Amino acid sequence: MYQNIKVISDIALAILLLVIILPILLITSLTILISMGRPVLFTQKRGGVNGIVFNIYKFRTMNNKKDTKNKLLPDNQRLTFIGNIIRKTSLDELPQLLNIVKGNMSFIGPRPLLASYIDKYPTWAKKRHSVKPGITGLAQVKGRNSLSWNDKFKFDISYIENLSLKNDIIIIFLTIKVILFRKNINQTNSTPMKEYLGE
Repeated sequence: MYQNIKVISDIALAILLLVIILPILLITSLTILISMGRPVLFTQKRGGVNGIVFNIYKFRTMNNKKDTKNKLLPDNQRLTFIGNIIRKTSLDELPQLLNIVKGNMSFIGPRPLLASYIDKYPTWAKKRHSVKPGITGLAQVKGRNSLSWNDKFKFDISYIENLSLKNDIIIIFLTIKVILFRKNINQTNSTPMKEYLGE
């Protein structure tokens, strides 16, 4: 019952927020356009509910600089000054409101991981795809990138098994706290979470 209500409320709230934060979206887009050029948005294939792959939207935070072999430089070398600010304030996540409107995502749920990870999960962790992925979730407020992959998956499953309005509200408030204190945004200041290689 709650899941049905959640779908409707997610879309309605996402549309409302897109209208309210439109100035922020425009300013961020213009800043990226001036400092890094096009495209303003970064898209990537992620695993969604029932393992269905979709394109996630984020504000772009890295340039396209390449090495002498015409290969993109490592992420930490391409993250720009403006991009770093956008990540630290979590502004890069705002375009995912479009994913919610499209029905790909929810506000709260397991974070959608790379589509290439889908076949690598241990059997017990595949349950994380039984609900829509979220912009934030239990794993994000319990440690985010400071957690091991197994611990992340355990928090994802715990969230699904205890799905309720009360727990969603708690996660929202804890997410605000994490953003304000910039806790565990990256594994280190310049290095993102290591690639998941499976068990």
